[in-house]
Amino acid sequence: MHTNALAMPTAQLQSTTLELTDGRYRLRSWVDADAEPLWTAARESVDSVGKWLPWCHPDYALADAVTWINHCQAGWRSGGHFAFAIFDAIDGALLGAVGLSQRDAEHHRANLGYWVRQSHQQQGIGLAATRLVARFGFDKLGLIRLEIIVMPENQPSRRVAEKLGAQYEGRLRQRLWLKGKPHDAEAYALIPQDLQPAYRAP
Repeated sequence: MHTNALAMPTAQLQSTTLELTDGRYRLRSWVDADAEPLWTAARESVDSVGKWLPWCHPDYALADAVTWINHCQAGWRSGGHFAFAIFDAIDGALLGAVGLSQRDAEHHRANLGYWVRQSHQQQGIGLAATRLVARFGFDKLGLIRLEIIVMPENQPSRRVAEKLGAQYEGRLRQRLWLKGKPHDAEAYALIPQDLQPAYRAP
């Protein structure tokens, strides 16, 4: 049975160097030096990530990356959200991002979001990264529920949610606002006993 005994006080989570790794990928909280790699990854990914996430657009600027990183650092300080950059553990390339947002401390839940840059999609990166962050949320933040909210047509993100072990809970009418109009969304939820372990070849 999951309890909050594993929850780590927020004060211990404010380090800008907190890292999670599975040996293939390294996740850490954003630092100022990540702004240019983030800008490059975002500009590369407009045709794919930009279909689902409105911040990823052709006019995304370096200043936008700086603003986002500042926002993420503030989230760690406040304990309101926890954003990680995803890196290749070998060559250090920025591969995307994953994080927990809209944390509800009273009910011990948060939203789980993720994206992978266009040149590295369909390689299992999203699944590996979400697994690490989900475990972090359950074991270190004491969360009992993670919600994944995606556009119905966003099949890559839906596949990640399903492979992670998240359960489909239905369609939410007009749940998302994208490109100036409301859209329905598909809702998935992950609780600790749903989380699927990483596959290890024999």
